Formats: sequence, C-alpha cells, structure tokens
Amino acid sequence: MTEDTADFDKLLDDFIASQLQDAEDMLAENNDKQPAAKTKEADNSGTNDDVLENNIIAQSQLDQEPLLAAEEKLLFRAYCNFVNATASCCINSNYPVPAFSFNITDILPRFRPSRTQRLSEDIVLAWESLLLAQPTRLSSLPANPSDEQILAFAEKTTDNNLQNALISYVEVLIETDSCEIAYNLRKAKYKKHLIEKKIFEEHQNRIDRMRKYIEAIRQQDFPINAEMLVKNFFKALRKDPEGAKKVIESNPATFAPIQVDKIPSRFFGLIKAKPEDGFKINKKLGKFIKDLNI
Repeated sequence: MTEDTADFDKLLDDFIASQLQDAEDMLAENNDKQPAAKTKEADNSGTNDDVLENNIIAQSQLDQEPLLAAEEKLLFRAYCNFVNATASCCINSNYPVPAFSFNITDILPRFRPSRTQRLSEDIVLAWESLLLAQPTRLSSLPANPSDEQILAFAEKTTDNNLQNALISYVEVLIETDSCEIAYNLRKAKYKKHLIEKKIFEEHQNRIDRMRKYIEAIRQQDFPINAEMLVKNFFKALRKDPEGAKKVIESNPATFAPIQVDKIPSRFFGLIKAKPEDGFKINKKLGKFIKDLNI
C-alpha cells in the first residue's frame, strides 16, 4: 500500500465516521422520480359484485408483481390477501365493499415510506368495514390489540374470511417494517456512496494541486526536493491550514532542506555556494510560493 493510498483510506474512514449523519437523504434510484400513478376511484353505487370486481386487485396489477423486489412482493401479497378477505367478509354480511385505492404502482420501482399514504388509508378503511361487517365477533377483540393478541384471536374465530383478514393484516404490518428496513439500508448505502465519491474527488483534487505545486517549483530550478517539500506542506495543511501556509511562505525549508550543494557557483565556478546563499534561496522560494495562484 502506497503512502497516498493509506492517506486516502484514513481520510475516507475519518470523514465517513464524522459526516455520515449529515449526508443527503437520497436514494440510488434515478428512475424513481415520477409521482405514483393514481388509481381510478371505485363507484360504490353498484352491487357488491360490481364493487368487488372494481376494487379487488385487478389482473393488470398482478401482472406487474414480478417487477417488485422480494420484500415489496411480500408486502403487496399481504395487502392483496387483506383486502380480499375484508371484501369477502363484507359480502357475506351484505355490507358494502369499501373502495380500496392502494395500487402496485405506489411501490414501483421501489418502496418508499413517503408513498404509503394510500396503504395506510386502506388499512383504516378495511378495519372500519370489518368492525361494521363483523360486530359480534370483533366485539371480544381487546381494545388497541397487539399483533400477538390479533393472531391469538384469529386462531379462535370460526369465520375463515375474518381469520384470513386478521392474519393478513398482521402480515401487512410485518412486511411494511421489512420494506422500511430495506429502504433504510439502501439509503445508508447510497449516502456512503455519495460520501466516498466526494472524498475521492477531494483526494484527486488534492493530488492535482500537489502536482501543480511540484511542477511549478521544479520549473524554477530551486535547489530543493520539490516533492518532499509539497508533501510535507500538504500534511501540515490538513492539521493547521493557516499555520502551514504562513510557514511555507516565510520559511519553506521547514518542510524540506535547501540543497546548498546544488546552488550554482558564481564567477565561473570560482565562488562556491555558502549556507548564507541557502537563506537567500529559502526567502526567494517562500515569496515565489506565496505568489503562486494554484
């Protein structure tokens, strides 16, 4: 592993640890930008058979089921079972079948919590209908029952449609939670991707700036190891930007020594360079770096 790679990995780890909570709340689904298609509201003025045909999941929706991810498919199936069983309860009790509005397109191409409003409305509507269609049986169900209490009650009821409705209702809740967990995992993964991309771009910009500094110093033939100078400067820059900038502009030799033996001799080689000449070069180099516009 090179020094630059190790540098980048550490920078990435530190940045992710401190900045993940502030990352954008976005998902990696570029196509998921269109509003959910609206289903046609059912007409409650017809017979129960007409309403059932209009509201219970149409084949056109079921044909789109393969487009769903695994957890979303389970949610949609649980929803279908729930509304179908609820509708059957209503029909058997001569109670009007409610006009359900949740549509498979509400969770295509991927589930998002912000797009479950109609699912929530259908759950409330179904429960209202069940309570009116099966008042006697449901009267013994505890108020505000837990999932376990609902399942225990379902096991004891002798009405198959009501039993299926109650079990499917709990399944809808479970699968909704699963979809939300999957959504949050996708979101976290995408946040991490955005952060890594940003860090990589910043790292590349840093390398590019270092290269430009090194090339500019080398072009002026300063007697100094330009690569050492710039690398040490950029390391200090990350810890103390203002301090590092002041040092390199006033005393760049702090980051790499002036190579006095490489200072050209004067008067046809008769006068060799002295340490004092190194001080002058150091000052000249500092001014040059200060005037650089990189």
